[in-house]
Amino acid sequence: MRPEDLQVNLRPRSPWEAMELGTALLRRHAAAVWRPWLLAMVLVFVLANAVAWALDRIWLGLLLAWWLKPVLERIPLYVLSRAVFGQVPGTLATLRAQAGFCPGQIPAALLWRRFTPARSLLVPVDLLEGNAGERRTARRRAVAAQAYAQAVMLTLVSMAFELVLALGLVALVLLFLPQDLLPDSLRETGQALARPWPAWLKLGLNLVPWAATLVIGPFYVAAGFGMYLNRRSGSEAWDVELAFRRLRRRLLSHGAPLLLALLAALPLAARAAPPAPAEEAADPAPTLPGVFGDQLQEDTGFLRSAAKAYRDPLLNRERTVVRWRPRQAGERTDPKVPDWLGPVAASFAMIAELGLWLLLGLLLLVLLFTARRWLPWLRARIGAAPRAPRDAMVEVAAGVAPDVLPEDVPAAVRRLWSTGRARAALALLYRASVEAMATRARIELPPGATEAQCLRAASALAPDAGRTVFAHTVRAWQYAAYAGSLPDEAAFEALLDEAVRCWGWRA
Repeated sequence: MRPEDLQVNLRPRSPWEAMELGTALLRRHAAAVWRPWLLAMVLVFVLANAVAWALDRIWLGLLLAWWLKPVLERIPLYVLSRAVFGQVPGTLATLRAQAGFCPGQIPAALLWRRFTPARSLLVPVDLLEGNAGERRTARRRAVAAQAYAQAVMLTLVSMAFELVLALGLVALVLLFLPQDLLPDSLRETGQALARPWPAWLKLGLNLVPWAATLVIGPFYVAAGFGMYLNRRSGSEAWDVELAFRRLRRRLLSHGAPLLLALLAALPLAARAAPPAPAEEAADPAPTLPGVFGDQLQEDTGFLRSAAKAYRDPLLNRERTVVRWRPRQAGERTDPKVPDWLGPVAASFAMIAELGLWLLLGLLLLVLLFTARRWLPWLRARIGAAPRAPRDAMVEVAAGVAPDVLPEDVPAAVRRLWSTGRARAALALLYRASVEAMATRARIELPPGATEAQCLRAASALAPDAGRTVFAHTVRAWQYAAYAGSLPDEAAFEALLDEAVRCWGWRA
């Protein structure tokens, strides 16, 4: 079989696309596959159930037929493996060829490889490549490297389709029953199932799953064969080889006349060419000095640049390798150790180990007694929340509760400002303005109200009744609290005087 005889378009495909390629190949050669498949399946079913009838174990017929499925699946694989190269075998030729189609693989297929979940992908490796021993194992591993999971999924999906088809055949019987007689028929069927089953019913139940296998089996084999073709094409680059072969044929078909013309013109070209002078036979002298003169020999900068370029490891293939070698060649012999040195070394080792343990215990005691000093630092380093800077806290006058305003608000604000606590002064001015605004607007603010909520509450006031002054105070506090921008002395005094006149604060 040659790759150029392939009847499919080889290209890189995913395993799912490769399954579709196999089913398309099956649809193209459906008659050549199903005729021998149907004959073999019917023959095996009859023989298996005949043996089971003779042993008075009808259920054994279905088990034997199911166990022989890997042998029967060789028939669709044989047909597809020949049809993909353009050689479709006939029905009788396919059945006759099964006796010589790798008979040595039948015991393995029926015993230790019977329950392989990726059987559809790995059986072509055993039957079509002719390898043996470790080479076959390596090939199975290479083919299943990137498609094993998809092959297992194919097996599960095929089993699900067989189950659905079998249940559908059972339900098909119920469709032929009249609706009026359906309840009585189901009741009588249940009573009949409780009694010993007749032989014809057991044979019918054996036939249902076997018929489902008869339909789904070739699709299962064809999908696995498509994945096998895809994996082999990818590992052996069949598509690249075929592309080069097509290119060679195209070049030969178009380039043969041109090649003949060139061969015919070669004697004429040789006759018309003048004889070469004797001096041209020798190696030509370098032309670089003729162009640049002696300037290259005198230009030391150029010579240094050229030497540096040649030292570049990308241009210079030479490299220096340093190896250490013993001065005296030959085998090294270890010096003989005196017998008394062993116990001495063991004693020193035990003392050193004891000293290390004592040092470790001393270190742990030191860490334990100094934990108060280094533990807070370690917590801060690990990621504990940093403590807020002192300037970021809103300070109030000593002895005054945070929720209680001082009696003389302007004096308290100026006192904080004069002592350098400008942010605390603006915070006190803002808090006093919020309470004054809420009292004048006759509203009750929620605890922890934000600046935006306070501004919305102040919108109930008229501009000359305090809304504008309150907005100025809120803006000054926001600049100080969130942007760190404090007003100058004049702006602070103007803001405080404006608030005193608006809210009527007096000492």
